[in-house]
Amino acid sequence: MEFKFVTLTPDNLASEHLSCIIRTKKAHPGVEAKRRWLAERLPEGHIFRKLDAKEKETAFIEYAPLETAWVPITGDNYLYLYCLWVTGSFKGKGIGQALMDSCLADAKRQGKAGVCMLGSHKQKSWLSDQAFAKKQGFEVVDQTENGYELLALSWDGTKPQFTENAKQMRIENQELTLFYDDQCPFIAQYIERVKKECETQAIPLILKHVDSLEKAKALPCVFNNWACFYKGKFETVNLLTPDMLKRILK
Repeated sequence: MEFKFVTLTPDNLASEHLSCIIRTKKAHPGVEAKRRWLAERLPEGHIFRKLDAKEKETAFIEYAPLETAWVPITGDNYLYLYCLWVTGSFKGKGIGQALMDSCLADAKRQGKAGVCMLGSHKQKSWLSDQAFAKKQGFEVVDQTENGYELLALSWDGTKPQFTENAKQMRIENQELTLFYDDQCPFIAQYIERVKKECETQAIPLILKHVDSLEKAKALPCVFNNWACFYKGKFETVNLLTPDMLKRILK
């Protein structure tokens, strides 16, 4: 089955839908933040490709040259796969495979050494399906002590790796600390939810906006667009629901 995809460009960025779920006729803070972030990333080779569909559900893939990807990972001549997402009625139709194939074809066409992505020993929400990636030939090439993994599909035998900073998984701050960027449209609303909960419970909160490539590459933990610390210890790359926040604060 053939699918029609749209790849974002400076010409269509303002008019195309950018979220896996959020749909609203009004301006949405998270979506507009993502749009501004993408406007700066597209000239760097960042790719956002999505199914050309009007339904509420969607499917998309997002990747970039590893050298300019906002993650604390190093490697020569790789693409970094941020996200591959297929929702609702589009699941099980081969759309995810078609999107992955388009990424791998781009990498080969550009003469890349391979493609890499963040995973974990146990599948985490907000991370792409690593079991699916492993079926494509991705293998674990690096890992942290707390179970996060770097998966890579290498065509020349080279291997990307987490930076040494990323493996620290500790900071000096004891307060609840969130590192985040503007890539995911959900981040703005999750930040507001956490701020409200912390204000209600008088919980100290430190927000660290990752607003440059340099900051992203120097992060003291794994990162895909969000990272949470509490009492100096890394907790998760998952966006925090109220229940998750309560468990962490215990």
